[in-house]
Amino acid sequence: MQVCSIQKDTNGTMDSDAFEWLSSFNKYGWMFGLERIMYLMNLLGNPQRDFKVIHVAGTNGKGSVCKYISSILQKAHYTVGLYLSPHIERFSERIVINGEEISEEDLVSLIGQVRPVVEEMQKNGYSPTFFEIVTALAFLHFKNKKVEYAVVEVGLGGRYDATNIVIPLVSVITNISLEHTNILGNDLASIAFEKAGVIKENVPVVTAATWHARETIEAVAIERNAPIIFIDRPMWKRVSMDGRSQEFFIQGAFKDYMVKTSMLGLHQGENIAVAIAAVERLQMNGVYIADGDITEGIAAATHPGRMEIVSEKPLILLDGAHNPDGMIMLAKALKEDFTYGQLLLILGVLKDKDINMMISSIVPLADLVIVTQSKNPRAYDPLLLKEKIEKLDAAKKVCVEATVPQAIDHARQIAKKKDLICISGSLFTVGEARQYLLSSETVTEAPLKL
Repeated sequence: MQVCSIQKDTNGTMDSDAFEWLSSFNKYGWMFGLERIMYLMNLLGNPQRDFKVIHVAGTNGKGSVCKYISSILQKAHYTVGLYLSPHIERFSERIVINGEEISEEDLVSLIGQVRPVVEEMQKNGYSPTFFEIVTALAFLHFKNKKVEYAVVEVGLGGRYDATNIVIPLVSVITNISLEHTNILGNDLASIAFEKAGVIKENVPVVTAATWHARETIEAVAIERNAPIIFIDRPMWKRVSMDGRSQEFFIQGAFKDYMVKTSMLGLHQGENIAVAIAAVERLQMNGVYIADGDITEGIAAATHPGRMEIVSEKPLILLDGAHNPDGMIMLAKALKEDFTYGQLLLILGVLKDKDINMMISSIVPLADLVIVTQSKNPRAYDPLLLKEKIEKLDAAKKVCVEATVPQAIDHARQIAKKKDLICISGSLFTVGEARQYLLSSETVTEAPLKL
């Protein structure tokens, strides 16, 4: 797999200029409205109209669903673009075609196309955000490479997300829980309304949302004449689990499926059921996808940093759970799917999350908690995190390490062969951990960091 590794050099090349220009935009900024991205894409010739789209929103499971759908379409021999965010280790993970991450050469060329357009917008006081620019780069790349289908993950919310300029073949809303309440709203109905913004007129929508969130999504779908498919718990069942893979029974609209996946956690059953329902809607729209493509695509799909085992003896598990529901699913998996001596939990969270709810689910399972922080500017102070954990359980063993690598080294020094080291709290914590743990084996170049 080709990775993107734009670096500065002593000659001040175009690569360095491209990197500096793109990284100058606020990576964590967010602004309401689609006006900027629509204006930008119009100036670029609206490349998003040159391929067919499956648009995926929701709270948890978006990335996994995108990976399953993309893998299924690839097995059906289509050229498939995949747009995800955020990345775990490399920026190039965000923009992928048939499993190949965007190359340095292609990214620099695309920036060369987009930069003058953006700079003209800036002169008029109309600057797009980092995510809007990256979305434009992805859609241009897919157009240039003649992608047939693009599986596009929503960045934040849905209604005002930069990806919401597409008219998809099918929209997906995985599930809804409280997240980004300062932006999306303080209750499930408000958040669901923002997510439901991806629903388009007469475009079918698949959702695993429940309760008030489901009611809100259904109301929007009815208003827009969008056929809606609900994924309910009885539609999937885990048949077996061996520690490295699991098998599910999925009730489809056309037939029932027995599928195997290397992606761990009981919640993958729901993600697979959502993905299959979306693929069945594509089939109903005339897209040729064989039954074998579905089962083989699910078996081939991987999603680094999500319930991923990266080392043995002791077992080291990475999971990018970054909100309360994600932590509940992780805790459930640890209790039901793993056997171990002690649980050593490495935890690094972001300060804009519901930290108290997150730690209440996972901390009680741990024999030792090592708190740390990623390099992300939104990372929560580990000393304050330690205080929160001790308020939750004064007897809990908690120690502080300044960096993720130091936390890993600490855990490894005290872990026994039958223990489990679990690293979680944010995708940024997991990304740094993954790079540190696997760098000697898999990373040969310094990756692009944005």
